[in-house]
Amino acid sequence: MRAMIIDDSRAMRSILRRIVTGLDFETSEAEHGQAALDQMHAGVVPDLCLVDWNMPVMDGYTFIQQVRANPEWRDITLMMVTTESEQRQIVRALAAGAHEYVIKPFTPEAIVEKLELLGLVPAVREVPA
Repeated sequence: MRAMIIDDSRAMRSILRRIVTGLDFETSEAEHGQAALDQMHAGVVPDLCLVDWNMPVMDGYTFIQQVRANPEWRDITLMMVTTESEQRQIVRALAAGAHEYVIKPFTPEAIVEKLELLGLVPAVREVPA
C-alpha cells in the first residue's frame, strides 16, 4: 500500500514516514495540498493520505474537498493529522470526507490504532519505534 504524507513540516513528515514505513507502506510526501494534488494528477495515487490542516498554498481541509470532488479518488482513505483540536474543526473535516482525525501531538500507537480501525493494517501489530 502507498501512503502520502502531506505536511509543511519536514520533521512531522519524517515522523509519520517512519511510522507508516514500519507498517510496510511505501511513502510519498508533499509540503502542501496543491503539491499533493499535482503528484496525484501525475499518477502518484496513494491508498492513504495523512493530511495536516494548516499549510501554505493549499490547506488540508481544501485538499480533502478537492480529493472528494474527484470520483476517481473516492477510494483513497484520508486521515487528518493536525493541531486543530476544536470540535467544530473535527466535524468539518469529517463532513468534508476525512475518515479519521488525529490531534498533534500524537503517539505512534495512536496512528497505528486509527489505521487498524480503518482496516489498513492488521490488528496486534507491533508499533514501529
